[in-house]
Amino acid sequence: MKFTNGYWLARPGVEALYARSPYELSVGDDGKSIDVLATTRVIHDRADTLNLPTFRIHASSPAEGVIRVQASHWKGSRVCPGFPVNEQEADEGIITASAQGPGDGEIGQDGSTVRLTSGDLSLTMTKGDSFDMTFRCGEKELTHARGKSLARFLLTPDAAVSTQPVGEFGVSPTAHAYDESPVFTSIQLGLEVGERVYGFGERFGPYVKNGQTIDIWNEDGGTASEQGYKDIPFYMTSNGYGVLVNNRGHVSFEVASENTETVQFSVPGEAIDFYLISGPDPKRILERYTALVGRPAEVPAWSYGLWLTTSFTTKYDEQTVTSMIDGMAERDIPLSVFHYDCYWMREFHWTDFQWDKRFFPDIEGTLSRLHEDKGLHVCAWINPYIGQESILFDEGADKGYLVRKPDGDIWQTDLWQAGMGLVDFTNPAARDWYKGKVKTLLAQGVDAIKTDFGERIPSDVVWFDGSDSASMHNWYTQLYNQTVFEAIEEVKGKGQACLYARSATVGGQQQPVHWGGDCESTFNGMAQTLRAGLSLVSSGFGFWSHDIGGFEGAHPDPAVYKRWIAFGLLSSHSRLHGSTVYRVPWLFDQEDERRGVVNPPEQTAVSVLRKFTRLKISLMPYLYQLGLEAHEAGQPVMRSMFMEFPDDRTALDCDRQYMLGPSLLVAPVFSYSGDVEYYLPKGVWTNWFTGEQEDCREAGHWMSGREGFDTVPLWIRDGTVLVARQGQTSTEYAYGTDVTVSVFLAQDGKAEARVRDEVGDDVVFTAERSGDQVTIVSSDGRDFTGCLGKGEGVRSQNGQVVLTVA
Repeated sequence: MKFTNGYWLARPGVEALYARSPYELSVGDDGKSIDVLATTRVIHDRADTLNLPTFRIHASSPAEGVIRVQASHWKGSRVCPGFPVNEQEADEGIITASAQGPGDGEIGQDGSTVRLTSGDLSLTMTKGDSFDMTFRCGEKELTHARGKSLARFLLTPDAAVSTQPVGEFGVSPTAHAYDESPVFTSIQLGLEVGERVYGFGERFGPYVKNGQTIDIWNEDGGTASEQGYKDIPFYMTSNGYGVLVNNRGHVSFEVASENTETVQFSVPGEAIDFYLISGPDPKRILERYTALVGRPAEVPAWSYGLWLTTSFTTKYDEQTVTSMIDGMAERDIPLSVFHYDCYWMREFHWTDFQWDKRFFPDIEGTLSRLHEDKGLHVCAWINPYIGQESILFDEGADKGYLVRKPDGDIWQTDLWQAGMGLVDFTNPAARDWYKGKVKTLLAQGVDAIKTDFGERIPSDVVWFDGSDSASMHNWYTQLYNQTVFEAIEEVKGKGQACLYARSATVGGQQQPVHWGGDCESTFNGMAQTLRAGLSLVSSGFGFWSHDIGGFEGAHPDPAVYKRWIAFGLLSSHSRLHGSTVYRVPWLFDQEDERRGVVNPPEQTAVSVLRKFTRLKISLMPYLYQLGLEAHEAGQPVMRSMFMEFPDDRTALDCDRQYMLGPSLLVAPVFSYSGDVEYYLPKGVWTNWFTGEQEDCREAGHWMSGREGFDTVPLWIRDGTVLVARQGQTSTEYAYGTDVTVSVFLAQDGKAEARVRDEVGDDVVFTAERSGDQVTIVSSDGRDFTGCLGKGEGVRSQNGQVVLTVA
């Protein structure tokens, strides 16, 4: 949101107050917080204190390496709720926060300083004629708020503010900012020359956010827009810190845009609240951030396999479903999950949790056959909207479980389902009611739930618990997904619950998995999907998926579909889904035939899907361990190049490639020809498909080439011990047994890989190179096949093998 007209002036209709001078400084009674009274002009004598607005600033530390700053103009005004956080108690020996200043309750003289320290992170403010709030990690300055950085803006009804304020469902370009609030509070945090900014949840524009205006306001806007399904008021920068704005409502960011030297964030109301989290590297930032707001749950091993759906508007019954599943089996394409999209329920009845008996007269039998005869898990689609034809509408209305308008009427709309209402998840009884419906579905044989929507949340309603409407727009999705996830977990057990969710806010990462929304079936759609995924996993989300081949479009181009397969199967979760056409591969081969396109046998859609599905299954010892790291330390399965190589200046800007864990570099192909350009950072890299090595020990290399549909740039990083198991047709197998341990050590050194075996024990495979000899050892003496790079394997004896480098 832009309030200024250039550097010096405010926009018409905007009155600004700026914190100009820290006037009173004090240390909290606990010795672990600081308070500052800042005036809006410099005080020379007592008369200057009359008719003078002030800001009150309070800084504290909820965890080591994290500092919270709360600033307000009028402390009696209503404040938008923040997010639940896990504060760590000082008596646990975790927080080392301490505050220093001129003395408890003392004002101090000009030049007096208060400092709050938490681990290596510190915040310093000094009494004087200029406002300066500086954050440091050790001696290094991370960021600062100086000059006119902390501000309160009062708007007139005609204020010419550039924003996207609240409309019927949320963001509306036709409304005025004044309609949302006549008052906004903002702060600007400085950027260094060349500092990059990342995050903000799922954003489809460039991965580097400098120069962008970003509104945190969930919308169902598609992937080719500035809107997002999963807007997260968190960002991190290449200077070694992250920032969470602690506000559930509308947060507007100007990222080196309104002021090119800062990130500005503003919120409605008289107060602002944020956490600054030190690194120094992206992984450490995410570790601390997710410790604060929650880490992803463990996901079941079967969820990593290939998901196939009925697609959106297709017509289907048990015979249709069986034909697709059997078609995959006949072509030796392993399938893990089958998903029923919207039309398992009768049209106009969404959501009623009732299978359409015209097409599924014996659903328990159908699902039992999918489980027992086909070896599949099952997912079903739901949303939180209750159409008035649903049997749940009257039930929910009678019990007070649907959101109401201020006049007492049930809020309804015809957008999506005719006369639909909205479940009020702020009502504990409504949550239990909805959970009961989910549990009935699970009892019928469903294993996972696709929680669609959750973004179209109205503002002109009254919530059961009295929540402010503006704060509920983004927060609603968390209550919705949390309710469904809890229902699954209560039935299936911890580690066995799995969502497939579209919308999210801060905290949503605790209920995986999330997918990237309704993307275009084009190479542009594929590229913007990747950018969104990289932004989401840079915002605390450990798992992420997307619609292979794209969602929109009657029949995606077979080339797009095949290129997307490699990208999709080299993601944490992999789903074939579309809008109007089933995404089974033989339909795309038929389309090529119709066009007169002749493909070699290995480059048909069927062959490509078979190859990459089996590749992913073989990597499950590696991938499952990555999922455990996401759960235990907040490290995402997929990572941007910046996240894995933060000191590489070229990697800072790469958003058409990514790392799958720390060891595998993937560069999806975004062209019909197969031409691709990508970057290999410093080190030695081995091509997965050819075994060739690229020596980048002196410096990183840009690479270019042409890939067939059956290959993709997939490179293994030196220093990797990769555990895999070929020949499997299911993602569920013993990850530490009968495996091949491949070692990539270009010089003397030591590396290891940890995997979880079938009984839940960790097995560590350690490799050490000395000269031309490489020794590989398993931690518990179990045997394995060891090999160097992509070479021939040798079976170990008593859990140890010694190999000679050629």
